[in-house]
Amino acid sequence: MERALIKIHGIVQGVGFRPYIHRLVREYGLNGNIKNTSSGVELELDGEKSDLERLVAEIPRRAPGLSVIESIEPQYGLPCAGFESFEIIKSKKEAFRNTLISPDICICDDCLRELMTPGDRRYHYPFINCTNCGPRFTIIKDVPYDRVKTSMCSFPMCPECDAEYHDIENRRYHAQPNACPACGPAAFFLDADGTRQAEGDEAVSLAKGLLKAGKILAVKGLGGIHLACRVDDSAIAEQLRRRKERDEKPFAVMCRDVTCAGKYCEITPEEEAVLTGSRRPIVLLRKKHGMEAKLLHLSENRYLGVMLPYTPLHYLLFGETFDALVMTSANLSDTPILHRNSEAVEKLRGIADGFLLHDREIQTRCDDSLCMVLDGGEYFFRRSRGYVPYPIRFSDREQFPPVLACGAEQKASFCLTKGTNAFLCQHIGDLKNFETYEHYREQIRHFQRLFDIEPHAVARDLHPDYLSSEYAREISEQAQIPLFLVQHHHAHLASCMADNRLDGDVIGLIWDGTGLGTDGTIWGGECLTGGYEGFLRFGSIKPVRLIGGDRAAEELDRVAFALLRETGADVSTWENAGLYEGMITSGLNCPLSSGMGRLFDGAAAILDIKHIASYEGQGAVLLEAAADEMETGLLPFELVSEKNILLFDWRKTVAALAEYKGHGIPTGQLAARFINTLIRMAVMQCEAAREATGLSRVVLSGGCFQNRYLLQRLPEQLRKCGFTVYHHKRVSCNDEGLSLGQAVIALHQLGKGKNVFGSST
Repeated sequence: MERALIKIHGIVQGVGFRPYIHRLVREYGLNGNIKNTSSGVELELDGEKSDLERLVAEIPRRAPGLSVIESIEPQYGLPCAGFESFEIIKSKKEAFRNTLISPDICICDDCLRELMTPGDRRYHYPFINCTNCGPRFTIIKDVPYDRVKTSMCSFPMCPECDAEYHDIENRRYHAQPNACPACGPAAFFLDADGTRQAEGDEAVSLAKGLLKAGKILAVKGLGGIHLACRVDDSAIAEQLRRRKERDEKPFAVMCRDVTCAGKYCEITPEEEAVLTGSRRPIVLLRKKHGMEAKLLHLSENRYLGVMLPYTPLHYLLFGETFDALVMTSANLSDTPILHRNSEAVEKLRGIADGFLLHDREIQTRCDDSLCMVLDGGEYFFRRSRGYVPYPIRFSDREQFPPVLACGAEQKASFCLTKGTNAFLCQHIGDLKNFETYEHYREQIRHFQRLFDIEPHAVARDLHPDYLSSEYAREISEQAQIPLFLVQHHHAHLASCMADNRLDGDVIGLIWDGTGLGTDGTIWGGECLTGGYEGFLRFGSIKPVRLIGGDRAAEELDRVAFALLRETGADVSTWENAGLYEGMITSGLNCPLSSGMGRLFDGAAAILDIKHIASYEGQGAVLLEAAADEMETGLLPFELVSEKNILLFDWRKTVAALAEYKGHGIPTGQLAARFINTLIRMAVMQCEAAREATGLSRVVLSGGCFQNRYLLQRLPEQLRKCGFTVYHHKRVSCNDEGLSLGQAVIALHQLGKGKNVFGSST
């Protein structure tokens, strides 16, 4: 007989792991104890070495589905402790923390069945949960993951819940948020003035009545508050748009179940698997034929963002009354999603006609994730609830020093690394106001505390005026640690490489709106070669004049005017032609940009698809939506070499686009030909890069690769030419994923040339 000390690291808290071990140990007839620690769980057992070894081998094979075991460290041959039973003991706080935290998980089938069963003591209880489901990340204040360190600390368990908590045969055994109507949080309904009207079932009934009457409801979820209304009346949705000042940006829809979602959208088996999984993101689904016009008030393109209910309260709200509801984040003018009751009542006054809230605090706000399904898996536009704070694993072996990467400005994010993991934050938003910046800083501190990370270095974007850049400077100076400046598109390249665990050098097609280049100009349609250590700008596009700077991203005619002027077209009759010409001639606020996003914007304006953008990338979104998917034609173009950079000269392309439009060729055909031309150009740039470097792996990153038409065709064309193509899988292709690239580049600099992923594939 001997004693074994077994340390297990990973997502092993809040997912029923200790109860699972308890049952497994009982099968083996062993005695000892298990406890949560700041770095995972720690198990001590007395027994024969052969039994102990068999149990250790068995642990990962039958572990709870929501757990993720990163490592198991057994130490055998210790003196027996004389354990007489097995017990779960008080958590242990350590000086060094290395635990992982589970994301929030939708209600499980068992809890849903109880929720809807009359006579069950939790019938219609909005906070039903067990070890297999419920809130995690959004209620945690600190680790170890115990009730006292969560938002549930205010709700002591009643005798019945406490008995379940200590019963090894019960699925609520050691479920930290366990509660019932007698001891747990409560839901309540407030009128438009914030006056409490009802609690429990009556509160839900009032909320349903308000929605049926065509009113707007604020409803509290796991990571924040939504605004909800009916989907079947465009006037109601338009009213919500006016109140929220969200003129045209698509609304997300929550459907009661997959069958209801199928009334509106086409759903593939892969999309259904993501929709119904435990993470419950918003999934972009193609509208059914004949539904495009009926759903135009929700989404102006071919796709609709759909999610299924993920909290008990959502299921109670739907009941059998609604097939679908608009469910959009409750936030104002680019500020973070609201998550506190008092804040919601104050800031949504005049927007919401009623409030369905509850008294369980949201410790950490967390927006819904947004993705489409590509190659059978999630392709993120926004990685947040359900996925964060699950880390991106770097390596199975190498341990790396901790760094903080601070992202950029739009779709701001940060990344903290520790050991073999990168921890990317949830959706933050654009760093354009004080509230978002404070939320950004607060979340960096929260992640550092949760994961016990003190950075040895900081990385930021090359642009000096971003608030994220200023924050990085502050941290570097305060902590006296190195500060790495990382070029925007190099970070995109490295992000996609890290997402796919690549080392060595690659070709990178990095297409987005803008990013400061190493030459001081604005880049954005780049063909790069290189890796973590450095890069060369092999190809780009002929720069475009941005008349009025950032205003050109909103007033798309400014881009169209500049493009057409360069082709020699007569633009003298355009509205504001004199102003635009004067600005270009004088050079007043007309920076040059190679941003691919602006090229999409200009094409959208030339084709009369969109002239004023009410949200970022709207021109590109609608250009994609207009494209005829059967069209295979191209527009003329040239590739020219200037200063050793292979440039896409778009002048012939733009001239032809305008000419063919004048000849009456359908807009859908021209939109498709434009994108097809970009695809052909990109393949030719990659072929030239391969000839010059011998590289044949291509990574795709940047916000333009949210374009499904592009993603469905460009990789196929590259593969036909012998390239191996990689796209994002675990992080967003847009600027939200940028911080991962900054982090791995900084790690490479600190490692002085070591391969980040220990591979040369």
